[in-house]
Amino acid sequence: MLARIALLASRRSRLIVVAAVLVGIAAGALGGSVSSRLGPYNAKDPASDSFKASQRLHQSTRSDNPVIVALVRPGSPVASTAGRARIAEVARRLGADRGIAGVTTPFHGGSRAMISRDGRSAFAVGVLTPSADSTKTVDRVSRAFRGWSGVELGGGPPAERAANRIVSEDLARAELIAFPILFALALWFFRSLVAAALPPLMGGLAIVITFLGLRLMNEAVHLSVFALNLVTGLGLGLAIDYSLFVVSRFREEAAKDGAGRAALVRTMRTAGRTVLFSSMTVAAALASLLVFPQNFLYSMGIGGAMVAVVAAAIALVVLPAILALLGERVNTLAPRRLRRAAETEARPDARGAWYRLSRLVLRRPGRVALAATAAMVLMGAPFLRVSFTTVDASILPRSEQARRVSDTVARDYTLNVANPITIAAAAPDARAASALAARVGALPGVRAIERPRRAGIRMWRIDVAPAAAPLSGASERLVRRIRALREPYYLGVSGQTAGFSDEKASLGHHLPLVLAILAVTTFAILFAFTGSVVLPVKALAMNLLTLSAAFGLLVLVFQDGRFEGLLGYTSQGALESSQPLVLLALAFGLSTDYGVFLLSRIKEAHGGGLPSSEAVAVGLERTGRIVTAAALLFCTAMAAFATSRIIFIKELGLGTAAAVLIDATIVRALLVPSLMGLLGRWNWWAPRPLRRLHARLGMSEHPRGAPVAARGSG
Repeated sequence: MLARIALLASRRSRLIVVAAVLVGIAAGALGGSVSSRLGPYNAKDPASDSFKASQRLHQSTRSDNPVIVALVRPGSPVASTAGRARIAEVARRLGADRGIAGVTTPFHGGSRAMISRDGRSAFAVGVLTPSADSTKTVDRVSRAFRGWSGVELGGGPPAERAANRIVSEDLARAELIAFPILFALALWFFRSLVAAALPPLMGGLAIVITFLGLRLMNEAVHLSVFALNLVTGLGLGLAIDYSLFVVSRFREEAAKDGAGRAALVRTMRTAGRTVLFSSMTVAAALASLLVFPQNFLYSMGIGGAMVAVVAAAIALVVLPAILALLGERVNTLAPRRLRRAAETEARPDARGAWYRLSRLVLRRPGRVALAATAAMVLMGAPFLRVSFTTVDASILPRSEQARRVSDTVARDYTLNVANPITIAAAAPDARAASALAARVGALPGVRAIERPRRAGIRMWRIDVAPAAAPLSGASERLVRRIRALREPYYLGVSGQTAGFSDEKASLGHHLPLVLAILAVTTFAILFAFTGSVVLPVKALAMNLLTLSAAFGLLVLVFQDGRFEGLLGYTSQGALESSQPLVLLALAFGLSTDYGVFLLSRIKEAHGGGLPSSEAVAVGLERTGRIVTAAALLFCTAMAAFATSRIIFIKELGLGTAAAVLIDATIVRALLVPSLMGLLGRWNWWAPRPLRRLHARLGMSEHPRGAPVAARGSG
């Protein structure tokens, strides 16, 4: 199949390139506005108690609709005549918007809990209508209050609007930072301006096509806007990696027999096969996130799997057509010194630096393996004390109004109107609802409780202010105590605290299935490439070490608050609960990607008659430079998101970059050769039935029957 694609690309190269340009332009025009169409962060499980309680309230009276909180500082005491007049004026302006169903103030439908402890500020709460477009409503209300002194807007919709805007701005900045650096690194690797331009171009094409795909997918399944960050970083990284593999192999083949059709066919049969199975690995790993019911996670899974497939399709169809058009010109526009270096590197030496490093490691494999493992365990140790949090206004920079309002309400008010513990109770009458409120108010951990409010026929709403922070363990224990109350009618608990508690329980419930999918996928692909059952098991263990080290670094940096000034963030004292899961799927896919590339070369060298230790050294020499370059390019693409002002996007970008760097250095350079040296011939062991299966179905970077050189580039 890959050979036929290569032949088609060479015969119809101009048509394919023109079609790719037109598709890219159309995708950029139609998909460029995708960020305004996608939804906010949503980690709710539709099967959870908190979600069901919220839905009950919403269906009864729409009382659980999103709210816009207007924080008012009148300049005089709130209870004064001037203070009351100012709050009433804000309420009238807020309620005048067609997207607001009603407004509550301390003096109209609310309570004194809506006044700060010092009496100098208060808030008005506008409830959105069921049909309101929250984005447009926030924009209109923001314009209505522009220039008003002492009034700031917060609550869920303004925070979501700010997050969406920041995501769009940060994506543009990350791309502006990443592309020049990626081009410079590609130039360093390829030593040619023409060859260096190809990977970033392929990355940009992969991103715009995937953006269009997400816009179309969003019509059927509502997706989170934060998937765009993953698509941009992963799309750049994978497209560049795949282009690196294909272009470098084409130059290697062209250096042997010329840059003709035969070189392109050999490139597709070898590097093309690696790209195909690599993309399948990454797509399958990220698709495992579809197991989770949370919108944010399955959005990341859809976006990640889609961009992996798109990047591979571009590398396997569009890039060969470009190479067919360029031929030898792929090496043009290079200074003479760089051209000589490129010609030398197209014929790698089996006695190069990576070969010598492997031989050095293999002299003391036990000590090297022990030292490398100990270092990774030490890096991962901080993860044992990890704490988790969820997404709220605290992810925003302090320069944002929604963040300042959230901080002020949490600090200065008895009842956090945006984040109370909300009880939905189907009590038969007001007396039963009041009795329930009294029982709840007597529980440990309650700071204040609102009187029950009717929320429909046989439905009451009771808002509770916990004594501790909404996302603290103490507040979660309060939720459990409320749920443990036995009443002869329905009693559900919603709100941020209950939602966070249910989110963690849901993630923990679905995690074993995700781990099983990742393990089976990794094992199957590595077995198909090597014919061994030992190497896949070893790879799984090394993937876990890599992940633990990356997780440990995340705790040291983001949970402990290190490098806040350098990275431009404020620590939440915890990691966002879903990011380790995204990193888990992403790192498993990428580690297997690089593992396939290395182990397939080692297997082929061993199959060509080399002893196990020599095969390891030759395989590492053949792949060391390109895997290192691929890792650097990928890390650059992901690390660009360290510039994001959204803290959990920083966590994902730096966590992925750390995992890839650890995998490409400690794992590939030290652990792989040392452990393979210790295992010797047992590396290739498999039960006889599986050996027969592999003989029929096994995959390698070289086609069956192709001779494998004992030395050289292979």
